[in-house]
Amino acid sequence: MTMNVLGYAAQSAKDTLAPFRFERRDPRPDDVMVEIVNCGVCHSDLHMVRDDWGWSFYPLVPGHEIIGRVISTGTDVTRFKPGDHVGIGCMVDSCRQCDPCKQGLEQYCEAGHTLTYASHDRHDQRPTYGGYSEKIVASEKFVVKVPDGLDLAGAAPLLCAGITMWSPLRHWQVGKGSKVAITGLGGLGHMGFKLARALGAEVTLFTRSPGKEQDARRLGADHIVLSTDEAQMAAVKGRFDLVIDTVPYVHDVNPYLPTLKLNGTLVLVGYVGGLEPYLSTIPLILGRKSVAGSVIGGIAETQELLDFCGQHGIISDVEVIKIQDIDAAYQRMLKSDVKYRFVIDMSSLKS
Repeated sequence: MTMNVLGYAAQSAKDTLAPFRFERRDPRPDDVMVEIVNCGVCHSDLHMVRDDWGWSFYPLVPGHEIIGRVISTGTDVTRFKPGDHVGIGCMVDSCRQCDPCKQGLEQYCEAGHTLTYASHDRHDQRPTYGGYSEKIVASEKFVVKVPDGLDLAGAAPLLCAGITMWSPLRHWQVGKGSKVAITGLGGLGHMGFKLARALGAEVTLFTRSPGKEQDARRLGADHIVLSTDEAQMAAVKGRFDLVIDTVPYVHDVNPYLPTLKLNGTLVLVGYVGGLEPYLSTIPLILGRKSVAGSVIGGIAETQELLDFCGQHGIISDVEVIKIQDIDAAYQRMLKSDVKYRFVIDMSSLKS
């Protein structure tokens, strides 16, 4: 039978979030029912609430960095049991048949993956609602186990910010001896420093803000380069195997291309849209360099990330808030006034 669930929703692109009761779909044999303990607040939640990308629909319950406790499992579930701490990230389904899905890359599903919220269930076409709520139901194939001992609030952003950085680090085979640069020190960037260092890489921050050096060092940066300083940029010419660009707005990426080694790659993970000014192909052709993109990661890759974080004690730097303070948190996010991720204590729904 369906569950009546309390959450917080936006009723339109102009509304603030407010309490909202809705029905979760009937659990299926392969489903896990989860009581939500924490939910991270991603910048994309704010974009979706405001319909910045033009494909939101309402009412909209955001949240795709979900940590919770298993309440019950379907008859076909084998990987989880009641009481387990689990995570649900940006996807809750995919076609499971196309080549990317068969490779464990469900985020690139050719039929389109089913988003945790603002999407439609593949089976009954009901809208999906996210983690700013009491409970959620998802197939066990899209649920990951949280290692014992990992702080639950700190683990929540791993399911989006963490995997967004982990996937390119793994795809481009970053390890001991690798030289990695990260553009931007925010929710994504700070996770990149922690993960790249733990993989054994030398890590550099590209920033326009001199005041970020102390925090960058704390997070694991070996070097800080002011991208507005021509001399500093010239000094790192040809240094990096990989540059991960986390900047979420349109900006000039051309200055970073000369800093790549032969065969180096600049990968975009933050900005969605057209590049301005245009991308010069000259350094690409003359240095066999690449510009690429990456989005979150597959489910197996996400489990690998959580296991790695459990082994190395890595969590996100978070500020825990009550759900009633979500709109104030959104306003602070617009001012970059958080280090480095808000996480909602979902027990506050009951207060």
